[in-house]
Amino acid sequence: MAITSTPALFNSILLSLVLISSAQSCSEYTFPGNQAFNSCIDLPFLQANIHWNYIPSTRTVHIAYRANQTSTGWIAWGINPTGTGMVGSQALVAFHNSNGSLTAYPTPITSYTTSMRPGALSFQVSNISATYTNNQMSIFAVLGPLQNRTAVNHVWQAGNSVINDIPSSHATTGSNIQSMGTFKFSFRIEKNIGGGKLETPVCILASQCSTSPITSAGLQI
Repeated sequence: MAITSTPALFNSILLSLVLISSAQSCSEYTFPGNQAFNSCIDLPFLQANIHWNYIPSTRTVHIAYRANQTSTGWIAWGINPTGTGMVGSQALVAFHNSNGSLTAYPTPITSYTTSMRPGALSFQVSNISATYTNNQMSIFAVLGPLQNRTAVNHVWQAGNSVINDIPSSHATTGSNIQSMGTFKFSFRIEKNIGGGKLETPVCILASQCSTSPITSAGLQI
């Protein structure tokens, strides 16, 4: 049986804790390019976060989805306006294409065997872009206008490779099949209020929500 020295084991555990902590914390993160978001939540799977600004006067929401990822992998985030889960989701995906540049585009998920090619979504989306820095990939976009309901079913996903400029299949076990939930854009989590952090409860997991699944009435389609 292999024997691991105590200092080496301690350093390994400490490094793992540091990486997990940095991946899960969204409240102090600063985006490059002076992009600022008033609200954010740490998502429970795939080392990811969602940041947003909700603009009531225009019923639009500016989002930034951020996740740990290698330079050869891909990330995606989307809203499912008709149910829960992947099928039916209106997604945004980002990755490095074959010429090395970072690309981001909308893609509707119509089945479990769909290829994530560019396509129109069932609601308005604009200003799509992406960044990659410090092993973190981010997608930015403006969604809306939304209708009166601002609670959404959302999904997020990641895969390890891209083939011919199309994201390859993701894993079908563990966190990759748990990464879905519900939250309200109109609920706001303030950051650094009086030296502290004021949090408004946000429904992250579908199992934590007291309301029924959101229907297409929540988005202007």
